[in-house]
Amino acid sequence: MDPISTISFKKDSSLAMLWAAKAKGWNLWYMEQSDLYVENGIAMSNMAELSVFEDSEHYYELKDQTPKRLSSLDIVLMRKDPPFDNEYIYSTYILEMAESEGALIVNKPQSLRDCNEKMFSTLFGQCTPNHLVSKSAEQLKNFHEKHGDVIFKPLDGMGGSSIFRLKPEDPNVSVIIETLTNHGQELIMAQAYLPAIKEGDKRILLIDGEPIPYCLARIPKDGETRGNLAAGGKGVAQPLTEKDIWIANQVGPVVKEKGLIFVGIDVIGEHLTEVNVTSPTCIREIDAAFDTDIAGKLMDCLEKKLAERQIV
Repeated sequence: MDPISTISFKKDSSLAMLWAAKAKGWNLWYMEQSDLYVENGIAMSNMAELSVFEDSEHYYELKDQTPKRLSSLDIVLMRKDPPFDNEYIYSTYILEMAESEGALIVNKPQSLRDCNEKMFSTLFGQCTPNHLVSKSAEQLKNFHEKHGDVIFKPLDGMGGSSIFRLKPEDPNVSVIIETLTNHGQELIMAQAYLPAIKEGDKRILLIDGEPIPYCLARIPKDGETRGNLAAGGKGVAQPLTEKDIWIANQVGPVVKEKGLIFVGIDVIGEHLTEVNVTSPTCIREIDAAFDTDIAGKLMDCLEKKLAERQIV
């Protein structure tokens, strides 16, 4: 995970998972991305025994680091926030080695590489708004001209970073395209603007392909296009609609098949906009509103998968 000393005690989803694992009586070990390494063909890490507490002034304790085989652990949760850069990819290679040695890696390393969070949504064209993925200024300008009100965003961002809304006759179309595509060198995503964003960008969580029956609608602050909490949006937990459930059921079987056990899909109005596979959040906000114990359900799922492995 990212440094535990910097997480939000009030909101962090990884901390909720740690509490749920502790409640199972499981032993916890803590690693950061820089602790992973390979020695003579063996996936290794410098890791420290971790204790967690539901106390905002003292929520964790770490013992001294020790080098251990990653496959000495039953489960490894990969909870590293983007950017999804080369270092992230190298980490998935090491985790994949541990997977081949018997550890359950959540989420599956190959699928973390295969399923870019923006591009992955395009597999579900029946659920998405009109969109274009391109680095061509001409194509992107034509998309803007056709749809009038559009969103342009990079393929590797998170938390609403570098997302632009371009209205009809926007004078900055060319410079925004140049900036986001790095002068035609990098693919970006264009989507038709969805006015329903004013009602919230809904985060729906899936465990092994099954949706939690409540979501968090992240409502943009006044004058803002983005609903992301990191961009100042306000979170409102609410039950899933019939359309939300339909979208989740379109995505669920695919992510389950790919070994993506914990996934967050983003829905605006009646359209899927992203599929988050690296470190989905919003557990704590939904739990607080509906007493759902999402992390506990995730640990139950992982416990079941371990039991199934032992039977085989």
